[in-house]
Amino acid sequence: MYNLKAEFLLKIIFLFSLIALISAYFIEHVLGHQPCNLCLIERIPYGLSIILIFTVFVLKKSEKFIVLLLILTFVFSLSLSVYHFGIEQDFFQESTICKVKDFTENITKEDLLKQLNERVISCKDVTFKIFGLSLTSINIMINFLFIITLLKIFKIYEKNRQ
Repeated sequence: MYNLKAEFLLKIIFLFSLIALISAYFIEHVLGHQPCNLCLIERIPYGLSIILIFTVFVLKKSEKFIVLLLILTFVFSLSLSVYHFGIEQDFFQESTICKVKDFTENITKEDLLKQLNERVISCKDVTFKIFGLSLTSINIMINFLFIITLLKIFKIYEKNRQ
C-alpha cells in the first residue's frame, strides 16, 4: 500500500459496506421487513466490495486495478439504485425482475402455483424508511460518496505511480 490516506479511505468503505449489509439483514430478519428483488440485488455490490477490499489488504498488489473494479461496481450499483428509486417514484414501470420470485429456468407447475400464492414484494413498495428516506435513496447517496472516494483513491495511486 503506497499511501496511508488511500488505505484509510479503503478501510472506511470496507466498514460502511459491512455495516450496510449487516443493517440490511437486520432490517429483514429481525425487524421483519421483506425486501423486493431489486433490494436483494442491491446488496451484491457491498458484498463484492468487502471481498475486493479484503483482497487489497491481503495481497498488497494490484490496488489500482481493484480500485477501478470497485468504481465500476459502485457505478453499476448507483445505476441500479436510481432505477429502483424511479420505480418507487412511479417514473418507471416495474420490470419482470420485480415480479419474479425464482429466476431458475426449471420451474414446475407446483412451484409456479406456490409462487402465485406467496406475497411478492413490489419494487414500488417502500416498507422501511430512515429519517423519511427509503433505503434506496440512502443507497444512492452512499454509492455516490463511494464513487467520489474511490476516484480520489485512484488518483492517489496514479500520483504515486509517477
